[in-house]
Amino acid sequence: MAEPPVRVVGLRKSYAGGVVAVEDVSFDVARGEMFGLIGPDGAGKTTTLRTVLGLLAPDGGSVTTCGLAPFRQRRTLSARIGYLPQRFSLYGDLSVDENIAFFARIHAVAGWRPRRDELLDLLRMTPFRDRLADRLSGGMKQKLALACTLIHTPELLVLDEPTTGVDPVSRRDFWRILSRLLRSGLTILLTTPYLDEAERCARVALMDRGRILVADAPLRLRDGWKGSMLELLATPKERARDMLAAAPGVGDVQVFGERLHIALPSIASRDAARAALEFAERLTAAGVVVESSRAVLPSLEDVFIARIRESGR
Repeated sequence: MAEPPVRVVGLRKSYAGGVVAVEDVSFDVARGEMFGLIGPDGAGKTTTLRTVLGLLAPDGGSVTTCGLAPFRQRRTLSARIGYLPQRFSLYGDLSVDENIAFFARIHAVAGWRPRRDELLDLLRMTPFRDRLADRLSGGMKQKLALACTLIHTPELLVLDEPTTGVDPVSRRDFWRILSRLLRSGLTILLTTPYLDEAERCARVALMDRGRILVADAPLRLRDGWKGSMLELLATPKERARDMLAAAPGVGDVQVFGERLHIALPSIASRDAARAALEFAERLTAAGVVVESSRAVLPSLEDVFIARIRESGR
């Protein structure tokens, strides 16, 4: 079988002072798939990406990127990968066209102008090609950074929280672009704190405190949920949450906007509707106004929170 574009085996990385950032992390990224590393700040996602890119040397384990040892062969590797960091790192006093031209020349791309025009058309930025980068919106800056990252036609695209701080419309547009890139055969490795975005990945790895808790397709992670999940809308919300958290059989209660998600690990999904009715009656008897109560499928965020609890955090 062909070597996967990314293979990480037993990765370990520490920083000064003995701070362990990544411990025994292993995963593969298959060719042509989008793989997501998800988890809270400090989970080790960015450190893992930087070792894959060759920006950091691992302290233990092995990393292979595009068939190369990334830290030792990073000059060769740079021609085959594209990297979009968290922070905008282009030149604000250059125009859109000038930024792309600069990166094309850095990568020694021959005849890069048709490729530039193709990218600007894909990203719907052709009308803004003469605008200075500093005068672009947050979403437009990310599109420009993506164009610069893709100008040399990499085989692997690495994105570190690409839509953080971007408005919802630009986020949706950015993911539309990533879907088109995937259809063209590009392999994508990304990190994101947004679990609704992670649902778009073919596979995800849930990371916490430097370790991978579980890695699989989002649908299979949700299908592997033990027990049942309820969604409840009640007033006052805080009192309902406290009562539910203390109720027998409740594993966890999480707040999602105005709604509460109640995990019931010992109640089968076929009995979830009855449990929802019983909880609503109990809250109503205590003076809580219950507007709705129903059984729902667990979200990826529900799965992640449950996995963190299982790991002992």
